[in-house]
Amino acid sequence: MVDASSFELLHRIGVALSAERNRARLIETILLEAKRACDADGGTLYMRTDEDELRFAMVHNDSLKIALGGTTGKRIDFAPLVLRAPETGEPNHAAVATHAALIGATVRVDDAYATQAFDFEGAKAFDAANGYRTTSVVAVPLKNGSGRVIAVLQLINARDAEGQIVPFAENGVRLVEALSSQAGIALDNQMLLQGQKDLLEAFIKLIATAIDAKSPYTGGHCERVPVLTEMLAEAACAADEGPLADFELDEESWYELRIAAWLHDCGKVTTPVHVMDKATKLETIFDRIEILRARFELLLRDAELEHLRGELDAEAYATRCATLREELAFLERCNVGGEFLEAADKARIREIGARTFTQGGETRPLLDPNEIENLSISRGTLTDEERIVINGHMVQTIKMLEALPFPSNLRRVPEYAGGHHETMDGRGYPKGIYAGDMSIPARMMAIADVFEALTAQDRPYKPGKSLSESMAIMGKMKEFNHLDPELFDLFVRSRVYRAYGERYLPAELIDEVDEAALLAIEPKPFELPEVAHRAARWRDFLPQYAGEARKGERVAAVPED
Repeated sequence: MVDASSFELLHRIGVALSAERNRARLIETILLEAKRACDADGGTLYMRTDEDELRFAMVHNDSLKIALGGTTGKRIDFAPLVLRAPETGEPNHAAVATHAALIGATVRVDDAYATQAFDFEGAKAFDAANGYRTTSVVAVPLKNGSGRVIAVLQLINARDAEGQIVPFAENGVRLVEALSSQAGIALDNQMLLQGQKDLLEAFIKLIATAIDAKSPYTGGHCERVPVLTEMLAEAACAADEGPLADFELDEESWYELRIAAWLHDCGKVTTPVHVMDKATKLETIFDRIEILRARFELLLRDAELEHLRGELDAEAYATRCATLREELAFLERCNVGGEFLEAADKARIREIGARTFTQGGETRPLLDPNEIENLSISRGTLTDEERIVINGHMVQTIKMLEALPFPSNLRRVPEYAGGHHETMDGRGYPKGIYAGDMSIPARMMAIADVFEALTAQDRPYKPGKSLSESMAIMGKMKEFNHLDPELFDLFVRSRVYRAYGERYLPAELIDEVDEAALLAIEPKPFELPEVAHRAARWRDFLPQYAGEARKGERVAAVPED
């Protein structure tokens, strides 16, 4: 019969089990409370695996001062117990724990050395090695709501009031069975929740991997940004002075940040490949520089024909051919995106473009307006319109994430993931939010995204930069209010940049960084608008991204007359 104190114990344990969200702590609570209920000297909790084995989840013994698994962080090296023989499928009733799991009922042994019903050779070998004596044993299966055994709780050596080893008492076993009933449901619920989290995380990583695979030039970006973000977040949590001294993340906040970091570029699934992978200025589906080369071949052919017809003497012919080849080489150089294109070069592109060539009896300009526009791009390889398309992936990221019914513990994922291109002074995109109004994790993501992009070895328009080059550029971004200055200083002081570089960069790019100079940079002062103005930025996208925001929206059917 279970007395009032036992009911009180079961109530307390039930509340503790239902409230626990951490699997390791839940496993530990189940085992330790069961041991306490029977005053057992030791115990083991086995988890049933998909391979139909009982895997050691926690081992605890008071006399031997053993604590493995659970929240201890200590690994359990014992081999799992097989429930059925792999070759024949025959059930394994030799061990107490496997027998209890197979029959779905409690098994009690008063003296392990006296019984012939079970094989205790393993326990005897353990006893001999550790100077111990396994005597009384009880194994209780833990079942889920469907009645399936999902775990086995095994206790050894019950003790009486004087500390003597005795058989497990009937009332104690009933108490453990009642506890195990609650524990089985709690453990199953936790496993189901963990399974859903694992599925969500795997699906998110699948999307990120697909985005990286979509472009050979951004491969690994969606994987590396979460790593760098977490490294910076760990440094912030470790800060014990300064503006980040009070920053901390609990287990759920870490999970939220991790999910956001993996999803920070999910909108790129909508970005056209020919824009995302635009390695040269004239590239669309293919690099149109080949068309220009063909046109110059026509001009060279025409010059040769004129020379053969006597219309050009040898010197004029050689001069024209040399000029054409030099102009083509110039256009080829311009086609490769660089840091800056001089105004004189742009003027020369227009001048060359005005030259004509004849094809199929039709005379045309050597360069059409679109080709002139693309070759005249000042920085990189994108036109203004293409840059809006590229930047528009942030619009799609935010729209996609805000459309998802995130639970309360993930409610900040859209903000974390959607703000890494916003700036402190409101000149970022796609909403022009003043980044100082954003959460610290969202601002961390901006630093991680920039540093990964600068150091990446797989971009189509530039080689990866060294640590010193990358940090110098980010120092300028700190000065001109692109990045949070306090977080950037933490990035420098904690040397997260170097730890990341040693992991992902080739040795020749890991050079010395003038940290003192970076920390000494003072951001340019700017006037912060009123709260109402800043709040308005959160509500909508900037006007230039209105077209991107409308993408994918259903067009209402026009009613018939």
